[in-house]
Amino acid sequence: MRKLVSSVAATLLLSGCGGDLAGARSILDKDELVVAVKSDQPGLAVRTSGGVFQGFDVDVAAYVAARLGKKVSFVATTSEGREAKLREGAADMVVATYSISAERKRQVTFAGPYYVSRQDILVRAGYGGIRNVRDLKGRRLCEAQGSISTSRIVDGHRIAAVLVPARTYGECVDLLRSGAVEAVSTGDLILAGFAVRERGAFTIVNAPFTAERYGIALPLGDVEGCEQVNRAITDMYQDGTAARLLDKWFGASGLQLSAFVPEFEGCTP
Repeated sequence: MRKLVSSVAATLLLSGCGGDLAGARSILDKDELVVAVKSDQPGLAVRTSGGVFQGFDVDVAAYVAARLGKKVSFVATTSEGREAKLREGAADMVVATYSISAERKRQVTFAGPYYVSRQDILVRAGYGGIRNVRDLKGRRLCEAQGSISTSRIVDGHRIAAVLVPARTYGECVDLLRSGAVEAVSTGDLILAGFAVRERGAFTIVNAPFTAERYGIALPLGDVEGCEQVNRAITDMYQDGTAARLLDKWFGASGLQLSAFVPEFEGCTP
């Protein structure tokens, strides 16, 4: 009878912690890594008409996978879909301008950051009404779904901007071009990619006001995988690959780009 009770208790214990066990799967157990990236962020990750992904985030993911001895393939994600891609097993890693935050750490395990971007503001060329973050008060500011950039302005800096929703930053830039919004604000690498693509249509205000620490997201609990990814990121900076890739994708933007190894967050919560 005692053995039966122990067996039942063990079964209940295992079933009760099933979510933790599922979250403990590691990317190191895979032969090929499926990486979720954006598909409409010039310079960072776009999907060409031929279905090929290219950009800084894509190159970073490919480098990390190669360092881990893994093949790699890519799927598209939007800002609001990043956690779901990992939770549902549709992706093994997310490299998609994914800013590390305390709330997000409860849903995914972050390696990195692989780059520390500065949040800035994009406006139409020739528009002088916005010179810094304080000038966003009362202005129409695009809010990309799933992004935390606008909350840093409205909640963090307590600036009462008028938020205009959009699904992606690509849509935000379309709204900016049409005049439906007066500004788009997020990490400077995202803004630089659009500024380079649009060839003079937009201007970066160059008044950064906060840091965006872009992490590589893994399934929650994959500490060993996270540590290996951090080693790969370190190698990427030390062997000069990071500097080369940053210049390749953003050198024409005029931004001052950092080629120093970022300070890592640590892989445990």
